[in-house]
Amino acid sequence: MSAANPHRRVSPSQRPSVGDAVSSTAQPPSAPDLAGTAGASQRPRVLGAWSLGMIMVAAVLTLRGFPSVAEYGWSSIAYYVLGALFLLVPMSLVAAELATGWPKAGGLFAWVREAFGDQWGFLDIWFSWVNNLFYFPTVLAFAAATLAYVIDPSLANDKLYLVLAMLGIFWGLTFLNFFGMKLIARLNNPGVVLGTLLPALVLVVVGVYWLASGRHSEIPFHAGKLVPNLGSLSNVVFFVAVLLSFTGMEIGGFHAKDLRNPTRSYPRATLIAVALIVGVSILGTLAIAFVVPQSQLNLVAGLMQAFSVFFHALGFGGWVTRVMAFLVGLGTLALIGAWLLGPAKGLYATEETGDLVPQLEYVNKHHQPVAILVAQGVLSSIFALLFLSVPSVNSGYWILTALTTQLVLMMYVLVYAAAIRLRYTQPGTPRPYKIPGGKAGIWIVAGAGLVGCVVGFVIGFVPPTAVKHWPTPFYVAAMVAGIVISSLPPFIIEKIKKPSWRLAHPDEVLVDAEPVDAAVPPPGPERS
Repeated sequence: MSAANPHRRVSPSQRPSVGDAVSSTAQPPSAPDLAGTAGASQRPRVLGAWSLGMIMVAAVLTLRGFPSVAEYGWSSIAYYVLGALFLLVPMSLVAAELATGWPKAGGLFAWVREAFGDQWGFLDIWFSWVNNLFYFPTVLAFAAATLAYVIDPSLANDKLYLVLAMLGIFWGLTFLNFFGMKLIARLNNPGVVLGTLLPALVLVVVGVYWLASGRHSEIPFHAGKLVPNLGSLSNVVFFVAVLLSFTGMEIGGFHAKDLRNPTRSYPRATLIAVALIVGVSILGTLAIAFVVPQSQLNLVAGLMQAFSVFFHALGFGGWVTRVMAFLVGLGTLALIGAWLLGPAKGLYATEETGDLVPQLEYVNKHHQPVAILVAQGVLSSIFALLFLSVPSVNSGYWILTALTTQLVLMMYVLVYAAAIRLRYTQPGTPRPYKIPGGKAGIWIVAGAGLVGCVVGFVIGFVPPTAVKHWPTPFYVAAMVAGIVISSLPPFIIEKIKKPSWRLAHPDEVLVDAEPVDAAVPPPGPERS
C-alpha cells in the first residue's frame, strides 16, 4: 500500500449505491458475510471456556472504578450484583450471538447496520468512538494520579501535573499505535497480569487480612448495610461507575467462533468471567472502604490511598506503595493502549457506506487509521483540559465518567434492539452461539440489558452529593449539552455527505468489503 496515497475516490457517476453494490454480488442483504463465514468454518477452534473467560476478564476488569463504588460501603455488593444481571451478562450473551452470526469488520457497526440500516449502524459505531473522547481523560487521570505515588503523592491533587501527565501519556501511546499492534501487545500482555491482576490480588488479600485480624474498619459490618438505600436517586448515583466498570464484555463475542463448542462453552466462559470480575470488584472495593474514610476518598487516587494505608500500617514502608503504584500505572497504560485503536478501526469501517469524513480516511503503511487517531487525540486532549476549569479533580473526573457512561448505554441500547430485531428478520442466519429459549429467551436477556441501560441513563443526570460540583442546573445542562453535541455529527454527516466520499480502494486489512470499482486500478504504486 502506498503510504502517500493509499486510496482512490469514486466519482458520483462511478460509485454505485449501497443497494446496487449489494445486488451486484448475487448475495441478498440478509445473508451472512460469506468470506467471514468461510473463514470461521475453516479456522481451527482452539479456545475453551476457561481461555475465553480469561480474555473477558482481561478486557473488562479494571481497578479504576473501585474508589467510586467504595462510597457505598457494604451495599456496594448489591450494586455489583445488579450491574452483572443488567449489563455484564446480557451484553456478553447478546454480543456472542451477533458476532458469530455476522462476523464482519466494524463489530457493532455491522450488527446494528444489519438490523436497522446504514444510518443507525453509523450512529452506533459513532457512540462507540465518541464516548472514548470522554473516557480517555478519566482513565488517564487515574494513571497520572497513580504514577504520582511513585514520585510524590501530593501531585495526585495537582491539576497542572495531572493534565501534563495525561497529555504526555496519551500522545505517547497514540504515537506507538501508528506502528501497529506489535508494540502495544508487548505492553498489554505484561500490563494485564502485573498491572491489573496482581495488584487486584494484593488488594483483596490485604483487605481480607485487615478484616480477619480485627483491625479498625471505616465501615463496621451490619446486616442492614447490605441493603442499598434507594430512597432517592442521589443515593444511587455511583451505580453509574458500576455500569461503566462492567462495559467491554462484548469483546468475548468476537472470539466466540474460535470456541470448540460455542453453545456449551460460551455460557461457561461467561460464568467464569462474571464470577471473577464481580468477585474481585466486590472484594477490592470493600478493601478500599475498610481503610479510607468516605469524607477523604479521592475518586482518582482512592486505590493508592488504600494501598498507602495498608502498607504503612503493616510496616512495609513507602517503597512497597511506590512499587504497587508503578504496577497499577503499567496496567492502566496497557488498558489505554488496548482501547485506543479498536474504536478507531470501527469508525474507519464506515467508509463502506460513505459516512467517513474524507479528512479522516488516511491510513499509513502499517494499516493504522492515523487520521482518526490524531483527531481522537486532539479532541480527548481538549476534554483533558476540563480538569483546569472544574471545582475539583473529583468533580471533573465524575462529570466525564457520567458522560462516558451515558454514551455507552445509548450505544448498547441499539445493540440490544438489533439482537431482538434480527431474531425476527433473519431467523435463518446461522449463529454458532444462540441465546437459548427462542424469541422469549432473546427478549428476556436483551430486555434485561435494556432495563439496565435506561435506569443507568436516568441516574447519570443526578449529581453526586459526595462530590463538589457545579450547581445542579448547570451540571444537568452540561450533561444534556454533552450528549446532544456528541450525538449530532452522524445526523449532520448524513445530510452533507457526498457519493464521492466512499473509497474505491479502502484498506483491505481494516475492512472486509470488496472495493466498489475494483476493475479500476488505484493511481501510484500498487498495494502489496
